[in-house]
Amino acid sequence: MTSAVASSSDNGGAVGLAGPGPGHGPGGSGGSLHHQHHGAPARGYLHRLQNKNCCLCWCCCCSCSCLAVRNNHENGSRNKDSNDSLDPGKWDGDPAPSLEEIRCWGKSFDRLMRSSAGRKLFRDFLKCEYSEENILFWLACEELKKESNPEAIEEKARFIYEDYISILSPKEVSLDSKVRETVNQNMVVPTTRTFDEAQLQIYTLMHRDSYPRFVNSPLYRKLAQLSNGDDKPDRPDPTPSASTPTKASS
Repeated sequence: MTSAVASSSDNGGAVGLAGPGPGHGPGGSGGSLHHQHHGAPARGYLHRLQNKNCCLCWCCCCSCSCLAVRNNHENGSRNKDSNDSLDPGKWDGDPAPSLEEIRCWGKSFDRLMRSSAGRKLFRDFLKCEYSEENILFWLACEELKKESNPEAIEEKARFIYEDYISILSPKEVSLDSKVRETVNQNMVVPTTRTFDEAQLQIYTLMHRDSYPRFVNSPLYRKLAQLSNGDDKPDRPDPTPSASTPTKASS
């Protein structure tokens, strides 16, 4: 109980331990002790800050440089993701298509759908438009046509119905009432041709609705090396009829 906080002088900011002195005892000035105890460290703290301007103005100096580095990193990551999604070398293991082939996709929807790489690119586009279920249904129907085992045919047909035809499915495709009724009748005894009418209707829907936007999208135009100043691809082929081949290439 022999030590107390003392200030060396009014101009100093030093804090130390000292024995009792005038004004520091019970009868001394409590206000002076309070001032010295809190004011001196504050002055010392400001003095240290003034000698480190970068830390004092961190919001205008260090932070700005850090934010610039962080923003550049984030922008670079976004650009990298965008470039990766447009990289023509990524075709899920399939050979990269030639520029001539890619440009043909803008002239013929049937040719696009017969190309494995073309379907991959078109599927990526439909995913951005939240209509990927259309091409997934079409592809599932193509797989069903390859089956020869009656049990496998029935199983796959029911999976397709539950995933894309049922009104309870979140991936239900848009079919008119007539085609839907035909599918329901065909499901009594499923075959490889159970969904033919539905498949053609979805094929036509993709051709009329999604394909023109795909051809004019930045995704396709970059791969086809078509700049904004270039002429647009030729007018897409007409809507397919029931005889239009839709078989996908392996």
